[in-house]
Amino acid sequence: MLRIGLTGGIGAGKSAVAARLAESGAVVVDADRLAREVVEPGTPGLAAVVAAFGADVLAEDGSLDRPKLGKIVFADDAARARLNGILHPLIGALTAERAAAAPPDGIVVHDIPLIVEGGSGASFHLVVVVMAAEEVRLRRLTELRRMPLEDARARIAAQATDEQRVAAADVLLDNSGGLAELRAAVDALWEDRLVPYASGIAKGVPSSATPGTVTDAHFDRAAARLRSWLHRPDLRVECADKSGPLELQAFLADADEVRAVAGALPGSGWIVASDHVTAHSADPGNPGVLHLRTPA
Repeated sequence: MLRIGLTGGIGAGKSAVAARLAESGAVVVDADRLAREVVEPGTPGLAAVVAAFGADVLAEDGSLDRPKLGKIVFADDAARARLNGILHPLIGALTAERAAAAPPDGIVVHDIPLIVEGGSGASFHLVVVVMAAEEVRLRRLTELRRMPLEDARARIAAQATDEQRVAAADVLLDNSGGLAELRAAVDALWEDRLVPYASGIAKGVPSSATPGTVTDAHFDRAAARLRSWLHRPDLRVECADKSGPLELQAFLADADEVRAVAGALPGSGWIVASDHVTAHSADPGNPGVLHLRTPA
């Protein structure tokens, strides 16, 4: 299946994109919603939080008092780490359960506000970033959400910059205009890139799109994804020629390593050729080739 990381700054319109992708047929996994689900009344997650921080973190109705818990953990690194140690495994298990609902050629969209801040983009086939000009976001936050202007500015300032989001993005969706324009852009992304990419991964068929010139950012993201998929953060990956299409070279110790890596690539977005030493991208938006190299 194809795994998409969807992110964007507050007020940019990420939720509208997630809703449109869900309407198109994607399985949308909302990280914020899951974080609330795992601590609903009666859940093991809430019981573990109470055991760790005391019954004072409960509201009168037995639900989690988030503001009270927030005051505890945001002022204490150890307390925050303890809370993350409780919640992250539960959220991870629920995420895997929801993602498993997608068919082999399905598209799973992980709606995560802090992909850029957390540096987790390499764990997805693609990162889609929703952007909007700061003045547009401020207007939405103050007029639609009734947020005080200074609070809105502070929330925006606390998040990643536009430059950081652009560097992390495989796809940028501009939501400075109207909802109809945004939906049209999402529909085009779905039909032209996401559906064929998911199909290529499921069927083991590389993209037939014409390769374009690679940029440093394209190479960096592709190399990081390869290392993440293979669980080999120190893998030596180089770009054969940055003046042309995407062409990666992964350097391995011997033929046994080549066979092991080739066997691990299915599902990664790289389709291994019959020679077992080259692979081709299934992504129509960024076609390319990967060479598995051994010492001469």
